[in-house]
Amino acid sequence: MKNIGLICACLYLICSYPAAAQQSQIDIWRLTAQHPDPLHYYGVTVANGVLGIVSAPDPLRVKEIVLNGAYDQYGRGRVSNLLRTFSFANVELSINGQPVDAQHVSHFRQELDMHRAVFTSYFNQGNLAHVSCAWRALRQLPYNALITVDIEALQPITISAATVIEAPDMLRDVHEYYEDIASPHGPLHLLFSTASSPTGKLSVAAATSFIFDESGNRQPLVTHEMWDNNRHLMRFTRSLKPGEHYQFSIAGATISSAQSADPANEAERLVIFEALQTSQQLIAQHDSAWKRLWQSDIRIEGDDSTQRDIHSMLYHLYAFARAGSGYSLSPMGLSGLGYNGHVFWDADLWMYPVLLQLHPEIARSLIEYRIHRLPQAMENAYAHGYRGAMYPWESAASGEEETPVWALSGPFEHHITACVALAVWQYFCVTHDTAWLRNEAYPVLKATADFWVSRVSKEKDGYHIRNVVAADEWAENVDDDAFTNGAAIINLRDAIRAAQILHVQPDANWQEVADHIVILHFPDGVIREHATYHGEPIKQADVNLLAYPLGLVADTQQIRKDLEYYEPRIGQGPAMSYAMLSLLYERLGYPEKAYALFKRGYVPNELPPFGVLAETAGGTNPYFATGAGGILQAVLNGFAGLQITEQGIEQLPTRLPPLWKSLTITGVGKEKKVFIISHK
Repeated sequence: MKNIGLICACLYLICSYPAAAQQSQIDIWRLTAQHPDPLHYYGVTVANGVLGIVSAPDPLRVKEIVLNGAYDQYGRGRVSNLLRTFSFANVELSINGQPVDAQHVSHFRQELDMHRAVFTSYFNQGNLAHVSCAWRALRQLPYNALITVDIEALQPITISAATVIEAPDMLRDVHEYYEDIASPHGPLHLLFSTASSPTGKLSVAAATSFIFDESGNRQPLVTHEMWDNNRHLMRFTRSLKPGEHYQFSIAGATISSAQSADPANEAERLVIFEALQTSQQLIAQHDSAWKRLWQSDIRIEGDDSTQRDIHSMLYHLYAFARAGSGYSLSPMGLSGLGYNGHVFWDADLWMYPVLLQLHPEIARSLIEYRIHRLPQAMENAYAHGYRGAMYPWESAASGEEETPVWALSGPFEHHITACVALAVWQYFCVTHDTAWLRNEAYPVLKATADFWVSRVSKEKDGYHIRNVVAADEWAENVDDDAFTNGAAIINLRDAIRAAQILHVQPDANWQEVADHIVILHFPDGVIREHATYHGEPIKQADVNLLAYPLGLVADTQQIRKDLEYYEPRIGQGPAMSYAMLSLLYERLGYPEKAYALFKRGYVPNELPPFGVLAETAGGTNPYFATGAGGILQAVLNGFAGLQITEQGIEQLPTRLPPLWKSLTITGVGKEKKVFIISHK
């Protein structure tokens, strides 16, 4: 570690200077785009764990709406893909006959308020009106969204406004409907559409209705317009005087037969339920739900730039997940269809631990997703000649393997099974729910431990795991990958400990195999990534994960030796690698070095105009929620020193980077503890 102080100081100054220079200009809760450029635009998402609404560089339109849990085969890879649902969140508006679009507006600005989870476009239509349009994926209603338009007339104007439902190309057999329903507050105008998914496996529906401030006879006249088989709308007109404010809202909902046996009628019912409340009531409930989420927060004093970045990462994890849903997380969350919306180790190892520490009730949904698919994992093991449970590398609705056949990770990236088991065990460590451990978790721990016993090969020097795709995915079909072997050891040990807690006799083979799985080393003592590894560049951290999150390597000299060897060999891989290096350097007592690696892990991955994260530096596939999970672990479990142990969430000694005056973690664990770290 020669000259580490000088190196760290230089890296620290490079990373911290921009943050320090911009302190007075930064709102730690808002992401803003002035005059968004369509050619350099990567949208930000408002979501509620089921619906994801992705922004567009247009004052009144969104890019797409993603519906969690709805999968069908189409497009890439002959495997299930997450569906785009109907686009029901776009607004058509003209003022004095002049259409509102990006070419005809001025002073165009977009803003995401992360604290309230609302995305708003602000603009002027010539000298006629000030307009804003706000989108919310309502937190209190998993299948509903609210779009609110506010118009201030600068001159006498007549507006024509419409709510539109459009079917994406992937949906077929589209049917369009309109009806009026009487209510005590005046007629409800319902626009709704139904369709089939590409193979006909699912039915999908969406509906919208206007919410007017006026009631009864004062409501404007609404008309229905059929444009084509995939697009229809309903419209109203109204005249405004100079200085008059006018607001209307659109209640919208979408659902599929993956969630309801009767999606067509249920979409209408959900919109009626929403539309018979005022927009103020709906917004207040939404704000209250997000206020409760933000009771678990990360607060950095002295570095507003990083604080805003951390809020963005937390916001996206909170937005993409939902308590009680039974859904897990794809690498891109609900920001689009990246990686087909499948569930990988990204959920269990990278995003889940953050949610587990800050919102165990949300984390439970992610782990229930795995528990409920244990039978499919056991069938997968059987099909490959193994015992127990072998979780698929890519999972969608069914829990069967969904990796495209050209990717070797499907048959061979087996460490996913141990990652699932680790997540299961960590939930028990945080909650100490022994009934849950017995009834739900232990069957997973037992089956995954049985898998590893059947997976290893016994030789004179111990047990080997042959022919795997490593956590470093550039290493395909290698023997004795360090992370895979280490994760298997931890899986077996956790299964043994769970059996002891439950007073169940563990399989004697679990201990035997756990004690003798080989971990390879180079002659100088550095842990070797795999049996044929010779120092070539790697895609992402592998060996270093033995220290964290596995905790298999505890000797500080070994940790430092492995860090020094592998850090220069990690290329422009995903953000999690530098996050783990940062965390480990922090635990070794080098906060400046840790801070530099922490910033390196995500700043080069930010894309305009909102700083959404790509998977790699130079990548264009946001939002990479996996990277956010890794970076947030660097804060929670590195700089804040939190550690998930069998006794619960504890705190290790820690030191802050010099720029940070204090670090406060609120709402930790089921007890909602507060941890405050400051310079001694």
